[in-house]
Amino acid sequence: MKKQQINIIDLFAGPGGLGEGFSSFTDNDGERPFQIRMSVEKESSAHRTLTLRAMFRKLIAQGKTKAYFDYVEGRISKDSLIEQHPAEWADAIRETMGQPTALGDDNERIHKRLHALKKEHKGEPWIVIGGPPCQAYSLVGRARNMGIKEYNAKEDHRHFLYKEYLQVLSIIEPDVFVMENVKGILSSKVDGELIFPKILSDLTNPAAIIENQKNGKSYRIFSFVKAPDSKDLVSTGYSNHHDFIIRAEEFGIPQTRHRVILLGISEDVLNASSPEQLKPAEQVPIESMLAGLPALRSKLSKQGDSSDAWRDVVAQNFRLVRNELKSNKHYGDVLGAMSASLARLRSDAPTKAMNYDKPAISNDVPQNLKRWLTTDKPKKVLNHESRGHMNSDLGRYLFSACWALPEIHGDTDKPFPKSEDYPECLAPNHANWKTGKFADRFRVQRYGRPATTVTSHISKDGHYFIHPDPTQCRSLTVREAARIQTFPDNYFFEGNRTEQYVQVGNAVPPYLAVKLAAIVAKIIK
Repeated sequence: MKKQQINIIDLFAGPGGLGEGFSSFTDNDGERPFQIRMSVEKESSAHRTLTLRAMFRKLIAQGKTKAYFDYVEGRISKDSLIEQHPAEWADAIRETMGQPTALGDDNERIHKRLHALKKEHKGEPWIVIGGPPCQAYSLVGRARNMGIKEYNAKEDHRHFLYKEYLQVLSIIEPDVFVMENVKGILSSKVDGELIFPKILSDLTNPAAIIENQKNGKSYRIFSFVKAPDSKDLVSTGYSNHHDFIIRAEEFGIPQTRHRVILLGISEDVLNASSPEQLKPAEQVPIESMLAGLPALRSKLSKQGDSSDAWRDVVAQNFRLVRNELKSNKHYGDVLGAMSASLARLRSDAPTKAMNYDKPAISNDVPQNLKRWLTTDKPKKVLNHESRGHMNSDLGRYLFSACWALPEIHGDTDKPFPKSEDYPECLAPNHANWKTGKFADRFRVQRYGRPATTVTSHISKDGHYFIHPDPTQCRSLTVREAARIQTFPDNYFFEGNRTEQYVQVGNAVPPYLAVKLAAIVAKIIK
């Protein structure tokens, strides 16, 4: 007898990281209990990615993926893909609301669909997943807002998008919800009051807040990483709100991503015992994740680009900095590494890769994660193309990547150089460079450690996401960022490259979502 499926509503879905993890989770019987019924995303390129992935899930379930791979590898057009599989495309379009859709602006359409789905799947279990956009909560975002004279947190609608989340909870009345956000939400204030305790309180009875219904479903809020300190039903049971933070690197995700993720469980399905917590897993260093993805050179953004021109620019930067480094013993090892790297620059280095290296990923990657990333991988590497950088930035990238090599600064308190460590000739013409405000403007991903947090900022300039190999002198590609975010290699990102970076940076790592799904499945079971 086939098990009853658990229906998913995915809000603020982005390119689908959280939904990918839940819908891909396989239980001990080899079945996939979660089924996405509706995904809501307002940004156009992310919505296209989301819809294409929804189609892929329907195609792979039937063993019909040839046309999908023909499209993402550039052999056929999107129209041709749709013509070959019109039914699967229609299902995918329905799942993602047919067009970009925003909670708040498009509530009439969204709520109508929610009521219809609830009626269609009456009596079946439901979960709601997703997190409101984080710009207003994030620490960097708040610092930026402080510099805007007219900024008023009370009037910033992004602070209150969680109320739209409450509205959906009150309509669907799910058995479980999963709400994700940046850890800045813990310290965010409106009118001088912390808003996180208010959010927690509202989430315990959404219908009472939205519709003044006292008989709506009630929820207990749990951490995915810590059992409650008490069973006090009046509070959350947690004395420290930081207990809601998941430090992803501690659970087998290859980056130091720290996010607040709340687990809401309806009191009518809550057992006497607390839900399980995530199990710690070995840390995965960045070089294991990047292995198999072909080495690329950066492009030149301000002049004619060619492999020879690129080598000349890197060499010019080295000559510019060499004398200054020679005169300071502090730089001795860095200078040697830069010289050695210069000698290893490839004369034929590409800016875009088609085929994987062998093996396609390091054998050091834990087997479950390796399978997750590379099962049903395409023949060609998707979304793996370098971007253009200013000539002067290539010198900074070469210097900082050499500084960060394990044999040079592997065990120091300065894993990558701060502004005061750069030779004067590499100092950018930037007002904040000497003030220390953004002293770590150029940040190298370090060998031997998980990556730093991949965020949407990677779309801007890449300075925070420098490739650890000095001979490549570039920031990470979309595919490299996607691997660090644990998107499977067959996950294709639509839109231009800037839009692709934003999608990847804003997503919940799908492999983390699989682990969350395992906990949720046991609760509903």
